[in-house]
Formats: sequence, structure tokens, C-alpha cells
Amino acid sequence: RQEEALLATSSYDTTVKLWNAETGACTGTLAAHADPVYTIAFSPDGRYLASGSFDRRVLVWSVASRQVVREYIGHGGVFELSWNSAGDKLAASFSNGVSAVLDPRQPEQPSAAPANPNAMQE
Repeated sequence: RQEEALLATSSYDTTVKLWNAETGACTGTLAAHADPVYTIAFSPDGRYLASGSFDRRVLVWSVASRQVVREYIGHGGVFELSWNSAGDKLAASFSNGVSAVLDPRQPEQPSAAPANPNAMQE
């Protein structure tokens, strides 16, 4: 079976929607955020989708199961996410000016903010 080409959209309605890129059909809705979702990013291999919301959470979803596999809580709304090319690190930018590098391979991490909140601010 050929893998489905997917697009993802984030929404003010707190969801992420997955779409078949060829047919335009909605193939799934990911709903776990409590506030609008501002940013999404597929991992380089396409197996995971990260979503960031003003609820201060970064969620990493399995595209295959459509389930959350990792959750990180920051100290501000999440405005930007970006995977590195190896797919083993995820950068997050928060509304309080903090940026964090997350490791989705590790078990749950207690906070996406550094111990020293000024350590990663510009």
C-alpha cells in the first residue's frame, strides 16, 4: 500500500486536521489542546506531528495512531515549532520569550522551560 500524502492544518478551534493532499479530504482531527493551535510541524520522516498551542503545551502525535506520544508544558503560549533534520530534537518558541530544545526520544519531561528562564532568551 502506498503511503497517503498528508497535509496538516492548525486551527483557532483548538484542533489539528489532517488532509489527503491528493483528494483534499479530511482524514482525521487531532483534538487534545485546550486553546487555539498556533503552530504545527511534521518530523522529517513524517512519522510524528508536533503541535503547539496557547495552552502552553507542545504535543507530539503519532501520525499512524493519531495519538499523543509526548507532552511538554512551557511557561507561555507556543508560537513556533521546528524539528532538526535528524528528527531527534524539536525547538519550541514560547510567548514569554523563552525558546527550548526538546528531545522527543526521552520519557516525559517535566517542563519545556529551562531551569534558568533567562538562559535561552535573546
